[in-house]
Amino acid sequence: MRNKVIRYLSLLGLCSLLSACASSVTPPTRYMLPSENAVSSPNQSIGTLQVRSPRLAHYLDVDGIVMQLDDITLNEAREHQWAESIARQLERALRAQLSQELTSVQIVHADGNTPEALTLLLEVDQFQGRHDGRAVTSGQWQLRSADNNLLALKSFSAETELQQDGYPALVRSLGESWDKVALQIAEEIRKGNYF
Repeated sequence: MRNKVIRYLSLLGLCSLLSACASSVTPPTRYMLPSENAVSSPNQSIGTLQVRSPRLAHYLDVDGIVMQLDDITLNEAREHQWAESIARQLERALRAQLSQELTSVQIVHADGNTPEALTLLLEVDQFQGRHDGRAVTSGQWQLRSADNNLLALKSFSAETELQQDGYPALVRSLGESWDKVALQIAEEIRKGNYF
């Protein structure tokens, strides 16, 4: 009986110790891409561009921010995570930037209810910090007509140097790299006279 009491008290003490440790665990820091507040609406719309949520490489479709440690090693941060799906954040940021650049085009979320709209699709192969202090993004985009004919297919890539160490600086630099991608796409759409 005495051994049972000792075991019970030992188990109780261990549980108390574990619960104290568990309660002191710090939750991960969550990040959002920087956003532009001003979204301009077209004065006279000459067309509509619907933007689909980007398809991400499998290793990017995670909660943690991805860091490339060397030429072949990737690490998903446990303590530094995206506040919401990075695909949603990328789509929202892209729509905002395209709205500022293509002022005569109505930029909307692709919901399937815009029959005459062109559709922008993206595949993101890289969206990560890199061991040399740069934030990199790359992939390809395609522009499709209302009847799903391919109008354009292009690759994109952008890099931004981190201004300082740490995840906040990385997130800001990733946002800058994504803005550069949006500018590249807007320029190609303007040059192509698709509207």
